[in-house]
Amino acid sequence: MKSIRILFFLVLALFSKSFAQTGESAIVGIWESDKKDVRMEIYKENGKYLGKYLWGAQIVESDGVTSKKDVKNPDTKLRSRNLIGIVSLTGLNWNGEEYVDGKIYNAPSGDYYNCKAWIKDGKMFLRGYMGVSLLGKTASFHRYK
Repeated sequence: MKSIRILFFLVLALFSKSFAQTGESAIVGIWESDKKDVRMEIYKENGKYLGKYLWGAQIVESDGVTSKKDVKNPDTKLRSRNLIGIVSLTGLNWNGEEYVDGKIYNAPSGDYYNCKAWIKDGKMFLRGYMGVSLLGKTASFHRYK
């Protein structure tokens, strides 16, 4: 009887883990662009989804490790901060189908864009745009292991 109970809890734990990666919480985790030029962690805080830079080809020095400074930030007070670790994705809301109403900061250019994201076939698609979504660019990401 005890072994059946243990087996039940193991199966329940496995199902809970797989279900945690679907629906609203599917976006949470560490993602790497399919081009392998940026890595970010997406997490939920105060009901919104945010993302921070963990690494990026354009945000590190030539040694591949040392963070560049945020020299193109429109706010001059932020220009001396390291780019690695900054929250670059803010305000995403789950609408039942996708994540909408976000803002993304493109540190290499210092520009802010509207953004949305969705998960399809285990990949995350992040679209940055100005004004309407039609005028934008989509990047695809896979889970980073």
